[in-house]
Amino acid sequence: MDLTRKVAIVTGASKGIGRATVEALLERGAAVAGWARTAPEGLTHDRFQFFECDVQDEHSITEAFTNTQRELGPEIHVLVNNAGLGIMGDIDGFKVDDWKTMFDTNVLGTFLCTRAVLPQMKKQQLGHIINVASLAGTAGTAGMAGYCATKFAVRGFSDALFKEVRPAGIRVTCVMPGSVETNFNGNEPGAEPDPYKMTPESVAEAIVHAIEAPDTTMISEIQLRPAQVK
Repeated sequence: MDLTRKVAIVTGASKGIGRATVEALLERGAAVAGWARTAPEGLTHDRFQFFECDVQDEHSITEAFTNTQRELGPEIHVLVNNAGLGIMGDIDGFKVDDWKTMFDTNVLGTFLCTRAVLPQMKKQQLGHIINVASLAGTAGTAGMAGYCATKFAVRGFSDALFKEVRPAGIRVTCVMPGSVETNFNGNEPGAEPDPYKMTPESVAEAIVHAIEAPDTTMISEIQLRPAQVK
């Protein structure tokens, strides 16, 4: 898809992979709606609009979607379901509220945002949905059972969804990064990033690569790993 003058929604847009994806899409000429609970600090662009949104809340998503269409137009070409969180801990001491928070954000939020955009994408017979999962959705890890369960769910949802919406001209890609460096090491400005982790920008470039694939091609899954290991 040529992203020039296309409209993209990115959830979890305030920092990390979400913000990097917003910036990468803007560089390609897209108009971008950033959905998050807080606005990305210092990000201003004439093709960027921020809409406060809690992806755990259906009403909040409906309001953000209505506002996006009002400000950027009715057509929605790309949805990047990036909003997510991880709470680690052993199962025998895991809090039920933390379990629900992860599932409501990582899984329910992905479903609700996807459901919001699908009618318009089907009307257009065009669209691309990117679901950001994790390599934790491919193999379990001790102390991360809850997080792994949510990412396995996102991967399964993505696999079923692409088969469901493919006939309508909608592409679905599940992006599964490994370790990503979302902050510099240490507190001093200019500290070097961890060489054993990927940057948010590198994940954003993979997302854009999938979107810009030729119209005859759908990249259904992308697994990303740091190039170096300890």
